[in-house]
Amino acid sequence: MEYIDTQRYILAFKAGRALRRDGTNLVEPKPEKGAIILYDGEDDLLHLVWKDRTTGSVGEDLIMFEGDASFTQIPNAPGGRTFVLKFQSSDQRHFFWMQDASSERDTDFVRNLNGLLQDPDFSLTWNTETPPAASTSGPSRPVQQATSEQVETLRRLLSSYRAGSAAPATAPPEYSLTDILTPANINPLFTSHPELVPTLFPHLPSDLPNPPNEETVTQIIASPQFRSAVSNLDQALRTGLLGGFVRSLGLPEEAGASVEAFLKAIQDQAASEDSMQTD
Repeated sequence: MEYIDTQRYILAFKAGRALRRDGTNLVEPKPEKGAIILYDGEDDLLHLVWKDRTTGSVGEDLIMFEGDASFTQIPNAPGGRTFVLKFQSSDQRHFFWMQDASSERDTDFVRNLNGLLQDPDFSLTWNTETPPAASTSGPSRPVQQATSEQVETLRRLLSSYRAGSAAPATAPPEYSLTDILTPANINPLFTSHPELVPTLFPHLPSDLPNPPNEETVTQIIASPQFRSAVSNLDQALRTGLLGGFVRSLGLPEEAGASVEAFLKAIQDQAASEDSMQTD
């Protein structure tokens, strides 16, 4: 299998493969740039694949059964960021090494992967004090549920934030959606641009107890569920593996390479549309 529908991704992070040297316990990393991807297969089974980020080819495709596998760090391995995927039902061992530039998120990736391997309904959590989103129908997976209309709404919010803020034109090395899409930043937009509020109504949960209004939107933006969803999208963008997904929503493929690339693509699209309207 060479193609994976990115809308089925549950978790993805950069990782290379490693091999154990014959007759020894020494595990050596391979140089290829890769990624571990956990996704819902069309066969309704949970799959873990290793994908080459340069060629796009899939080198491993493993069907994962609940509670059967774990992903643990190998002590004293070269570089200190080598892990083994092992199974209770067999002697299979698959070795990987983390390739994210920073090791700060290794703990998050490992915790989330192990949580999902033990329970497919595990809610992703990141290095934040915000509790995970409560759900009665499984984990929050905002990347899978995003629509072109939701991306348009996000584009308008970020475009308005850019136009109305005093932020410098030169972006810092790394943006975070969790720093931008906060109540402190969004609520003033609703005050200065009240026409934005009704555009959000079609994207609110269908089971709200009352018809949506401005107060409803404000409460949702301040909720732990919203902050968790933004954090999940932020982390998904940081994998650099969402090119196909953002392309399907009308953004260039490079917009899925990072948070900064995503924001820049939205800003460029906003500038292009503004130019068309003034021509």
